[in-house]
Amino acid sequence: MYKIIASDLDGTLLTPDHKIAPFTKDTLNQLHHQGKDFIFATGRHHIDVAGLREQLGIPAYMITSNGARVHNCKNEVIFQQDVEPEVITGIIAMTKHDPALKIHIYRNDDWLLNQEDPSLRDFHDTFSYQLFDVDNPPLEGVAKIFFTRDDRDHDKLVEWEDKINAQYGDKANVAFSTPWCLEVMDANVSKGHALEAVAKEKGYALSDCIAFGDGMNDVEMLTMAGKGLVMGTSHDKVKKALPHNEVIGNCNDEAVAHYLSGLLLK
Repeated sequence: MYKIIASDLDGTLLTPDHKIAPFTKDTLNQLHHQGKDFIFATGRHHIDVAGLREQLGIPAYMITSNGARVHNCKNEVIFQQDVEPEVITGIIAMTKHDPALKIHIYRNDDWLLNQEDPSLRDFHDTFSYQLFDVDNPPLEGVAKIFFTRDDRDHDKLVEWEDKINAQYGDKANVAFSTPWCLEVMDANVSKGHALEAVAKEKGYALSDCIAFGDGMNDVEMLTMAGKGLVMGTSHDKVKKALPHNEVIGNCNDEAVAHYLSGLLLK
């Protein structure tokens, strides 16, 4: 039976208000005491996830920025893959003239944003952004660049997905974490490859892993894991990309915890 549990956060493990609900916390703690390893596998920044790990109260690896960073239980970086400087320069130059586009950068311990967005300060309890100059973007230590719009127009973001892929598809992994959040990492980065690295370090294979997710940035992980579960509330693109993967409930009902409880708890 599975030794490693990996889960996406927003839209998957967390409730719609981005919290770890009591039943989920209790289930993961019970599984930990039975010897199961839990891994956060998210597009979020590692500092943000560290706060959630503290709330959960168990040692856990953190796959963050969609696999561009991996931290062990001691909060040590065991893997890091940055976006190439030329890709950063080119993508920022392409996108900075779109006034509707908010440009975010995760650089080392920082979250950078090109313009104010007060709503984001409510989304993250312990981690917030700083402003950066699009004419002088950081080029070192960048885990990912991502884009949002206030109107959450998915089709407009798809246009940018196509443009970025056309120009940098061989040097970047471009994927949606949600229909309204377009993310760009180095071409060698994915949650699936990060999960494989963690499993090997722990002496396991991908077949020993069970994973949960709801976004296109989860597809590699859900494909590579021994069993990959798709959330019922996932975008149709995700379900079409993973037609043979089992679909479960939604985060509002703590579907991940209920599934794990029924499958793995003794």
